[in-house]
Formats: sequence, structure tokens, C-alpha cells
Amino acid sequence: MRALITGGAGFIGSHLAETLLAEGHSVTIIDNLSTGHFANIEHLVGRPGFHFAIDSITNEIVLDRLASECDTIFHLAAAVGVELIVRRPVYTIETNVMGTEAVLRAARRYRAYVLVASTSEVYGKGSRVPFSEDDDVLIGPTSRNRWAYAASKMVDEFLALAYYHELGMPVTVLRYFNTVGPRQTGQYGMVVPRLVGQALRGEPLTVFGNGQQSRCFSDVQDVVRATILLAQHPQAVGQVFNIGTTREITIAGLAELILSVLAPDAARTDHERIRYVPYAEAYAPGFEDMQRRVPDTSKIQRLLDWSPRVPLEETIRRVAAALPTGSAGAAY
Repeated sequence: MRALITGGAGFIGSHLAETLLAEGHSVTIIDNLSTGHFANIEHLVGRPGFHFAIDSITNEIVLDRLASECDTIFHLAAAVGVELIVRRPVYTIETNVMGTEAVLRAARRYRAYVLVASTSEVYGKGSRVPFSEDDDVLIGPTSRNRWAYAASKMVDEFLALAYYHELGMPVTVLRYFNTVGPRQTGQYGMVVPRLVGQALRGEPLTVFGNGQQSRCFSDVQDVVRATILLAQHPQAVGQVFNIGTTREITIAGLAELILSVLAPDAARTDHERIRYVPYAEAYAPGFEDMQRRVPDTSKIQRLLDWSPRVPLEETIRRVAAALPTGSAGAAY
């Protein structure tokens, strides 16, 4: 495989690059480092088959050259993180929609296969769980910035599948569910590294809302494995796949689990260990959240016989071990 990874200096992208290189594929990364970090890929520089460009995917000249040299594009570049999305809705919409359009146009010129990274956010406020790929979706009003990300990623999916159906271009849509692991930061609202950093520093863990909203956290190793397997399976073309674990846990339960794994301390009360923060204080007045987010993974299991292998407890330990000395630093 001659792979191009957009957003390749980011959390998932850097792990994907690492694994592809280990399997003998050539990898080129393009990333403008707006949310990614060069440190994530610095250890790959100089390895045979690895190349990088620090630039935006909206730079048509650079993107065209890179697309002409690959046969598979993993399109991971996007605005990420709830805090960033709420704070910068214009950046979120333009980055996601215009960026995906630019990648698909370039890929079409050279008949490259594009795997578009989407998100469980596209299920919006749906209450029927687990979420299946063909379920109807319900999102909130346009007056709430919270839903700009979900809407923009839905447009990305529509556009990618339109290129497949109308123009015959090979595409696959990957709906990631709450991927976690080393190199993920809490800078833009990612809950696991934020809570892990607080636990390591001996601070109360801040849980937004009442903590009863639940999620399914997948280790990045499992997600990368599924991503590569889909890229290599011809029957994945033109399809949408949920990628995640079905192990559901509330955010309050996640905080308790992190404390039990990293900082067991029977002398402290629950009130001292966990601090609940209203959504209005954490994000913005009127902020809405999804109560549950659980994937139906039967489709990917049928095609690939894939299922997650890494338990959440191990992921928490890996995240903690990867944080900088001093219990994570200011960004977490």
C-alpha cells in the first residue's frame, strides 16, 4: 500500500502511520499541526518509506502531488474535540466540509481509494441504542454550535458516498466511537486524558453534567487494526462501518475506574475525589449532550471477524504511562 494520511500527526493518524510502516507499507503524512503535533511522528522521520508535508489539505498544489503518489488515502484531518467545536464553529465547518471536498477531488484525479474518518456524533440525539449504520439520525437545532460538528461530518459522509455512487470512486466511511490511547490530549475536551492527568496530579476529577451520560471507549490499537483491515477488504468499498467497543460506561463510572486503576485511596470520600461541573460552566449555556452512545458493531464483525481486544483498564494505564513527567502538564 502507498498510503497518504491526512491529519497524520494527530492522535489516531500517528498510530495508523506507525502500524502501516511496521507492516511494510509506504506512508506519507500531511498535517498543518493545528491540532496535531510533530512530536507524534518525529520518531518516524528517516524511516524507509516515510514522508511528511507540513501543510493544509486545502493547499491544492501540495495535496495534488501527494495524491498522485498514493493509492490509498486515509482522510483523518478534521476539527476535533467538543471544546474546540463549541468555541470555533466556523473553523469546524470549513475544515471538515471543505477539507473533505478537497481530498475527494484530488483522489478522483488519480483513482485513489479514500477511507473517510467520520464519528459517532452523526447519530446526534438518537435514543435507539445500539446505533446501527442505517439508523435515522436526529440532531439539535442550528442555533446550538454543539451540532455543527455532527452536521459537517454528515455532509462529509454524503459527499464521499456521492462520489462512490455517481462517479464510481472507491470510498469507505469509518464511524469512530470515542477512541482513546497514548498521544491523545485533553486540550480540546477529550475526557480520558483529562481525567487521567487529574488523577495523576492528585486533583479532583471533574465530571461534566450529572455524570450519567455513557460512552464506549475503544483503544486506538483496536481502531487502527480495524481501519487497516477495512482498507484491504474489497467488500468494504461503498460502505459505512461503526468502529468501537460495546462496553458501555458512564462518565462518573469512568472517573471511578480511573481512580481505582491509578490512584486508589480509601481515605478520600467520593465527594473529594470527583467534582461535578454543570455543562453551562464547562462549555456554554444551553449545551446539549448525548445521553448514550453505543455502537452496533455486527456489520464489521461479519465482514472482518473483528472485535476489540484491549480492555479499558489497560488503555487507562497506557494513557497514564505516556503522559509527560509531572502528571501531564498544563495541556491536560
